[in-house]
Amino acid sequence: MCGNYCKSKKRGRGLTIPSGIIMYFIIITLIVLVDQLTKYQIRVNLELNASIPVIDDIFHITYIQNRGAAFSLFMDKTEFLIAIQLLIVAAILVYLLKRRKKDHRLLLLSMSLIAAGGIGNLIDRAVNGYVVDFLDFRIWPIFNAADISVCTGCGLLIIFVLLIEPKLSKNKLK
Repeated sequence: MCGNYCKSKKRGRGLTIPSGIIMYFIIITLIVLVDQLTKYQIRVNLELNASIPVIDDIFHITYIQNRGAAFSLFMDKTEFLIAIQLLIVAAILVYLLKRRKKDHRLLLLSMSLIAAGGIGNLIDRAVNGYVVDFLDFRIWPIFNAADISVCTGCGLLIIFVLLIEPKLSKNKLK
């Protein structure tokens, strides 16, 4: 399916890239890059708390600094949030490496999206002490690309657990 690119290859000084994992790490890398680039553009081009209406009263670009977690939970608990994020991201990355050949692609994709969003917000929190949020739909808390990645990954994980995993388990019993 993915040819020689998915097979284990030696690169540089003995670094082995496990087969089947490259795609997931490319996805993670691209999402983190997009997340960090958009946040950088917001930090450089907008004043804190500035808001630019894209569609009046529906969607704005609004620069805020979130010093908590989702919905501003754990406000100003930066060290705690960094530790939790590091543990979760590390666990997901280890899981991806260990289970890449055994688990369903949708499960691995969902985990990759969650890890990517976690890494994006972790970078902000570790470097700045806050997360840059800017997507403002006026009826929902302001969020960013990393948040979209985490939520999409969680949605795919729910689909996997509710719809796909039961079928896989049923087929294993046959």
